[in-house]
Amino acid sequence: MIENYEAFRGELSMSKEDVIRDVYRQNKERISIKKEATAVKNLTRIIDSTLRLANSKGFHVMTLRDLCADSGMSMGGLYAYIRNKDDLIHLIQSHGFIITRRTLLHYTAQVRDERDRLFAAIQSHLYLSELMRAWFYFSYMEAKSLPAEEKRDAIAIELEIEAIFLGLIEEGINAGVYRSRKTPLVASMIKALLQDWYLKRRKYRDQNVSVDDYSAFVRDVVESYLL
Repeated sequence: MIENYEAFRGELSMSKEDVIRDVYRQNKERISIKKEATAVKNLTRIIDSTLRLANSKGFHVMTLRDLCADSGMSMGGLYAYIRNKDDLIHLIQSHGFIITRRTLLHYTAQVRDERDRLFAAIQSHLYLSELMRAWFYFSYMEAKSLPAEEKRDAIAIELEIEAIFLGLIEEGINAGVYRSRKTPLVASMIKALLQDWYLKRRKYRDQNVSVDDYSAFVRDVVESYLL
């Protein structure tokens, strides 16, 4: 189990560089730079700048020239990684999807107890969204206007994350820990509660609710229905 958010920040199993390296390897056919170390360094700059600009002025208002100015890259250098903003969205989404999937699977695989395993999934998702709020917010807000291919991918990863929660709930039911319930609906409810944290962060900050407080609250809500 994860002790708290600060412990999670310190022990996150994959470094940012490792995740960006996987993004590069999954998108090598789109990127003309073949030296991996150089590509990873510049992709990090591109992704960080995009999220910063998207959350300050809006992705659709942002131009590639804005991205060059913020990242310190030339237009020619940027074109070695992306051809347009659709390619940019693909890179941003790949980055977030990889780390979300890995984090949930990593932290649930370590836990034997069914109740603790479900809580580990809730907790690690909340902690990751706190650490990467810019990406989670971007992904949610831009989903409705994504290109068709990216929209399909976004829906697929959303369903995959819900399926992780669904599987954990069903494991608890099969073990006799939870009551039999409409498990798809419970998994969807959990996902909605997790989204509320990063979409309405100011509301909880004004109430002096920490991410640790909120994760414990979500566990209580879910278990009050399942136990």
